[in-house]
Amino acid sequence: MPLTTKFTEAFGIEHPIAQGGMQWVGRAELVAAVANAGALGFITALTQPTPKDLANEIARCRDLTDKPFGVNLTILPTISPPPYDEYRRVIIDSGVKVVETAGSNPAPHLSHFHDNGIKVLHKCTSVRHAVKAQELGVDGISIDGFECAGHPGEDDIPGLVLIPAAAKQIEIPMIASGGFADARGLVAALALGADGINMGSRFMCTVESPVHQKVKEAIVAGDERGTELIFRTLGNTGRVASNSVSREVVRILADGGRFEDVRDLVSGARGARVYETGDLEAGIWWIGTSMGLIDDIPTVGTLLSRIIRDAEHLIEGRLQAMVRSPAGADQ
Repeated sequence: MPLTTKFTEAFGIEHPIAQGGMQWVGRAELVAAVANAGALGFITALTQPTPKDLANEIARCRDLTDKPFGVNLTILPTISPPPYDEYRRVIIDSGVKVVETAGSNPAPHLSHFHDNGIKVLHKCTSVRHAVKAQELGVDGISIDGFECAGHPGEDDIPGLVLIPAAAKQIEIPMIASGGFADARGLVAALALGADGINMGSRFMCTVESPVHQKVKEAIVAGDERGTELIFRTLGNTGRVASNSVSREVVRILADGGRFEDVRDLVSGARGARVYETGDLEAGIWWIGTSMGLIDDIPTVGTLLSRIIRDAEHLIEGRLQAMVRSPAGADQ
């Protein structure tokens, strides 16, 4: 029996689980596998070099699944910003019905998406930003705790506090992100007030994930201590795998360095080489503390079936047993 929540009902999916946008990882094979297994996957728009490439990737995903999937559009301030309007137009013209926005305020894009019947799930790292996004009219919130890979914000609030704090003020569907990799996390998130979970690192370590097998094996071998926080001194904290490159970035910035001093070390091209070649020291690569919970490389279908089955057993078994009346209590 599927777990039904506000998130599954609003976004038309079977399971309250999302695979959020991941640079270099959110490609058609993985997204389609997530969709076919009943969850919500997102193609990462900016992984595609051009808007035309994004259109082709969406078409490729459609060839692999007839179930709903979305596109992630991360909007970040850069010296040479991508043509966001063109990527947005491709999303609209391709008939995608769900978009995950992240990075900056989604307001400039909301009316364009809503006017075309597209629901917007906005990723936030703080309660105040989640409340603001809700006021702007987004259709759902993804709230990211400090445990997450990528950019966890600057407040350093872990999910155990952030999720219920957000749940007190968020009325629209809300999923929790950061540190989730199994059924225990899903049940915990639901108990804390979320309507589902978002997983990134866990989906990276599946058969259909497009990253190199050596990266997947490194995730399995790693533990919850195997990450570094880079860009702390720049007010743009990022959680990445601990390797010689990320440790050097931390050292340079701690010694007073500027972004220009680490630009070459953190280039996206170098990070992409990690995923393509399996050279774990080629650049920085993103992974969350949930690495400590990942012990295998299953297919997406096997992973999701296991999570839902184990979550139901937890709810109906272990937790239910804790609230049963003692023998003879009613006599």
